[in-house]
This record gives sequence, C-alpha cells and structure tokens, in this order.
Amino acid sequence: MRYNKKKIALATLPFAVMLHSASLWADAYSDAAEKWVKDEFSVSTLTQQQQLDELSWFTQAAKKFRGMEINVASETLTTHKYESQVLAKAFQEITGIKVNHDLIQEGDVVEKLQTQMQSGRNIYDAYVNDSDLIGTHFRYGKVVPISDMMKGDGKDYTSPTLDLDDFIGLSFTTGPDGKLYQLPTQQFANLYWFRADWFARADLKAKFKSIYGYDLGVPVNWSAYEDIAEFFTDKVKTIDGEPVYGHMDYGKKDPSLGWRFTDAWFSMAGAGDKGIPNGLPVDEWGIRVENCHPVGSSVSRGGATNGPAAVYATTKYVDWLRKYAPPEAQGMTFSESGPVPAQGGVAQQIFWYTAFTADMTAKGLPVVNEDGSPKWRMAPSPVGPYWEEGMKKGYQDVGAWTFMNSTPDDRRLAAWLYAQFTTSKTVSLQKTLVGLTPIRESDINSPEMAAAAPKLGGLVEFYKGPARKEWSPTGTNVPDYPKLAQLWWQYISQAASGEASPQEALNGLAAAQDKVMQRLERAKVQDNCGPKLNKPRDEAYWLAQPGSPKAKLSNEKPQGVTVSYDELLRSWE
Repeated sequence: MRYNKKKIALATLPFAVMLHSASLWADAYSDAAEKWVKDEFSVSTLTQQQQLDELSWFTQAAKKFRGMEINVASETLTTHKYESQVLAKAFQEITGIKVNHDLIQEGDVVEKLQTQMQSGRNIYDAYVNDSDLIGTHFRYGKVVPISDMMKGDGKDYTSPTLDLDDFIGLSFTTGPDGKLYQLPTQQFANLYWFRADWFARADLKAKFKSIYGYDLGVPVNWSAYEDIAEFFTDKVKTIDGEPVYGHMDYGKKDPSLGWRFTDAWFSMAGAGDKGIPNGLPVDEWGIRVENCHPVGSSVSRGGATNGPAAVYATTKYVDWLRKYAPPEAQGMTFSESGPVPAQGGVAQQIFWYTAFTADMTAKGLPVVNEDGSPKWRMAPSPVGPYWEEGMKKGYQDVGAWTFMNSTPDDRRLAAWLYAQFTTSKTVSLQKTLVGLTPIRESDINSPEMAAAAPKLGGLVEFYKGPARKEWSPTGTNVPDYPKLAQLWWQYISQAASGEASPQEALNGLAAAQDKVMQRLERAKVQDNCGPKLNKPRDEAYWLAQPGSPKAKLSNEKPQGVTVSYDELLRSWE
C-alpha cells in the first residue's frame, strides 16, 4: 500500500523535481552503504570497494520495490537476531525496502509455513525454514525452487556476486530432482563436547587406564563413551569437592525430546544405510525409499525405525540418562538442559549443539579460563557398533531461506533480495563471527576466523576439516516432516519414562509413521514421489538383506577406542 501511495505522489511531481529527488535518493543509499561498510561490516572477505560495488547492485536491483514493506520469519537464534536487528535495518537504508523480520519459536515457524501451504494465504513473504523439510518441499510443490527463480522471474534480481559454489550446505537443500529449494543462511552441527582440562589430568588418566585398560581420550565409539560416562559418574564422583557426571541429556515428555532422535541419534548408532549426505535406501529416520517413493519405516516393510540398531540406540539413551546424567536431567527439556554443561559439572556430552558455542565462551563461566580460552573442546561424536564407513555421523541444522508459490511475485522477489543480502559476502563474515553458524567456505577460511579459533574450542577446525561432510540434516526420504516429526517425542517418551520398553515404543513409532504415510498415499496429495508403501512381510526377510535394516549384533559393546585430541586435529589437516 505504501508503495502505491508513493507511486501516485511521484506522478504529480514535475520532471525536474523528480530527477533531483532521484539524485538525492541515490546519494542517500550510497551514503548508507558507505556508513554500514565502515561501521558494521568492517570485516569481510571482500575488499571495501568490492563491498560497495556489491551493495550498489542491491540498491539498483531494489528500485522496482522501493517503498515496499515485506514480512519474513525465522526462529530465535543468535544469528537470526542479528539479521532481524541489524541486517534488516541496513537493508532498508541501502535499498529502500522495509523488512519486518519476525523472530518466533521454531514450532511457530513450521506452523505458519504449514498454514500457508494448506490455505494458499500469504502469511510471510519468506521463511527461514530448516532444511529438514526438504523432502516435504520437494514433494508438495508449494515452494518455489530457488534454482527455478534464478533462471525465471528472479533472474534480474539475482546478485552476480551470490557465488553459490561458496556455500557449504547446498547438498542439504537440493531435492532428488537436482533443484535447489532453499538458500542456507545459518548452519550448526551436533558434536561431541568434553572437558579437555579434566581429560588432561595425569591422575584421572592413570585411574581410567588402570580400570579400563586404554587411554582416556576422545571416544571413537559408543563403548568408550559409555566407559568414560561410567568413569566420571561412578569412579571419580567429585572434582574439587563438587559432584561430577559423565553424561548429560534430557528426558521430559516434550516435543523437544523428538529432536534428540530425529536429529540423527539412530544414524550415529549405525541404523541407516551408507550414503552422504543421507543414507539410501534407508535414512537415519529408518524410512526406506525406492525409486524416490517412501515405502515404509517398519522393518516388516523394509524400514529400520524399529530394527535392532534403533532399539540398541534407544536402550543406550535410556540407560545413560538414568545411570550417568545428573538426576534432574530426566525431567528437563532441550532448552533447560542446554546450559547445564556450562555450569561445570559435566565431563562430556555425546550430542551437543555448536549453536551454544557463543554462550559457552562467556567470561566468568566455570568452563572458561581467565584468559578467555575454553576449558572444553568439541570433536566428532562417537559412533555405535552398527555404524559403517560411508555413513553419516551426525546432524547439522541448516536454516535456509524458503519462498512459497502462494506469495505474490513482487513480494517474493523483494524478499529474495533481502535473503541474498543476509548471506552476501559483504555481511556474512561479520554475521558468522556474531552467531558462529558459518555458511560460506570463504568465511571459514578467512584470517578473522583463524584468529578467533583458539577461543572457539574446535569449531573452526571442524568446519575446515573434511569430517563436516559426514554431518547432515534430515534428508529427502521424509515425505512430510511436520506430520512425522510430531510422532517421535510421544513414542520416545514412553521409553524414557519406562512406560514401554525401547522395542515396544519403536514398534509403536514405526507403525504410526507408516499410518501417516499410508494416509498421504491414499489422499494422493504428493504428486511428486509420494509414498507407495510396501506390503508387510516377515521381518526375517528384510533383516537377511544387505544394508539396513540390520540384524542384531551378537556383541553390541566392542572394545572401547579413544584418540587424543591433538591426533584428531592432525587428521583434519
């Protein structure tokens, strides 16, 4: 509406006045660009002149949309706060397009997105939506693929300096059809976290070796993780007079309990098939896909959600939570448990979000030295006995710009400009240093990130090394993420609380997933690679086939293996 009023007002102005006004505006935009480059984006992988050239392109490309007010939404992460509070303002001053960048809870982002998908009513002009929904977006046809937009009506509004090859997460946002559906704007991984200062103590090292027969170090497998958990909780018990625990987790009946598992818990144990970024034909959720169609998650249909490896993984989750975590962990949610390692009483955590890095490095914390260096380190999470070389090892969360086909074209294209701005090389290094959620190779390899590395506990080393490719979000096998993800916490909580055995809980989960996929199949709502479920057959048939689902191992606790942190870092060089 504001855009239309401005057009009418301009139409009444004499031509000379318009020229004068245009000149003033151009000056104002270039002045703003210079101010932002100097004051906020002083670190960049571009030279200052290259930054100004890039911003000048945004100013020119935005001409058609000048005066518009657009609405976008993302969840409340540090990175998105920076986008909302700083980048949106910079974008408005440089382009003349006002952006209302709403920060809402992750569940609300998905709910708004679902509502827009189902109703066709435009709620937001763009979403930062987890790439976990790539299988959903690819199948429903409600999202405008970015690669189509770049060739079509967005061609004139695609920055010549976008440099897609520089992004590290594009394989996660690409569908089986080869199209790019979403543009990453932040990403972080789930890694192993441990107290490097405790692991380096000679007395603790000697004690561990005398009990377990091998060195205390970064665990390579779940056997070693379990031994270390037992060591600190049951053998060490206290350090400096304070109780210590060898494990941290959470177990409250809450939607966040599902993330613990859908974020690759089964794949770490080795339940899925080989394949990077996600196992094929069976992924880390245990869903089998044949010819791009999901065919089942129960073992009886060829899936692995209730297979022996998944049961093993769930059993270890329950056992470790009860035996080795602080007693209050059983009643905690994801957000309640997140700050606990920073309080100084936990020796290790198998599955820790690097999004917490900034919070874990604050001065004054028990886990930070006086010089600001951390007492902890992050490393690749250990893998379970069913894991094989060539499988993914963990989870990466990739928040990515997503555009719906129900959004009016001009609003979508204006939002596309904002999305590119928030990921542009002019701003992305500064954004990465603030939020520590890198998306560009050039930022990761910058001198500024190298300088920050000693205070980030291994974050930069992880992203520079080859291992990061083995960490990935939920893949394309999951046909409807919102409908299926909400099942997980309800069934996993049955195992966590003891209401059901891990096998019983996973039988219920697998059957519930198959039921949802059957409904999708019957409703014919997914023309593109929708579910076509296999008929159930004897589980023994599927367990005898190569790959996943895998038959139960006779020994699920092989010898524990550890590696020194220095040796690990050398392997990444």
